[in-house]
Amino acid sequence: MQNPQRFSALPEYAFPRLRTLLDPHPAGGEVVAMSIGEPKHRFPDFVPRIIADNADGFNVYPPNNGIPELRMAIAGWLETRFDLKKVNENTGVLPLNGTREGLFNACLALSPELKAGQKPAILLPNPFYQCYMVAARAVGADPVYVNAEPKNGFLPDFHALPTETLDRTTIVYMCSPSNPQGAVASAEYWQNLLALAEKHDFRIFADECYSEIYRDTPPAGILTAVQETGINPERVLAFHSLSKRSNLPGLRSGFVAGGPDSIAELLQLRSYTGAPLPLPLQKAAAAAWADEAHVIENRALYQKKFSLADRILGNVPEYHSPRAGFFLWLKAGNGEKAALQLWRNSGVKVLPGAYLSHNTPNGNPGFEYIRVALVADFPELERGLTAIRDYLLSEQNG
Repeated sequence: MQNPQRFSALPEYAFPRLRTLLDPHPAGGEVVAMSIGEPKHRFPDFVPRIIADNADGFNVYPPNNGIPELRMAIAGWLETRFDLKKVNENTGVLPLNGTREGLFNACLALSPELKAGQKPAILLPNPFYQCYMVAARAVGADPVYVNAEPKNGFLPDFHALPTETLDRTTIVYMCSPSNPQGAVASAEYWQNLLALAEKHDFRIFADECYSEIYRDTPPAGILTAVQETGINPERVLAFHSLSKRSNLPGLRSGFVAGGPDSIAELLQLRSYTGAPLPLPLQKAAAAAWADEAHVIENRALYQKKFSLADRILGNVPEYHSPRAGFFLWLKAGNGEKAALQLWRNSGVKVLPGAYLSHNTPNGNPGFEYIRVALVADFPELERGLTAIRDYLLSEQNG
């Protein structure tokens, strides 16, 4: 029986691939998990109570477009956080059962089969969240990997692509703050990308799921740039999540915001294929979006972790302290070798950068790197970062 070719050459997913690398070898010490971006800080105390108080909601099918309470909380948060004049809670936002659902389904809903008679191209930052690549393949588009390298501040330079590629582009995925490098797109970067989208007639999917974890200055958002430039809001979808902001990855609650026509197309597709969040979880999500106190507390913890990383790794050559997010992107010579040695020597589990990136004619921008998630508690984190520092210095000193 023949299988579809569009998925036949998918690489092994990053974490099974990491298990294949590490599992044959015993850990060289008590395990410190620094490979998966799964928040470990405490989630808001009110979440379990709200779910319990509304447990009878599990007895009904939830509405596809989310309950009004949740949509209003999301719209209000967007207006406050990004200084937006008005977000229509009925037509401008759509709650998601995890942001990955939206990042994938938006491509299905909005990327045309052909553009100017040609096979479409979908542009991805490289390294990238693997969902972007699979979405591009699912719609029969060519995924185009745009390296995000130190020379560009770890931000992809989409403007450098050939005109013929840009002319057949339907969608650009852009992550800011970026996973894994913690780079932040400035307001000017967003405005320039919007101008490029206008010139070549494509949409921008802005993955902003790490926007609330930062050192001092809140990252600029693409919706603010849309408002300031007056560009057609149908050009843009912005994606946000409670997973990182509120330490609720298991709640599977996010949202997408954008122009009313785009949101309507997404809602139409979800009517056939989607699985909206259960009502008790929507109630809890509404309360989480309406509360900032726990977010400020969470951010302060990550700021302390940034400082700890800077203190331990600051003297390592080519160490880049992230501006936002909760990952370190550390140059290690050979990321896969480094991950294996750290595991065998000290029980520290990190992710090889090549598992998050794609080979291109200009090389694989993740090959030399490891990604380190700052999610462990402070004693474990200090032990893990110290082992990483010692390994990196020993490798660089021969």
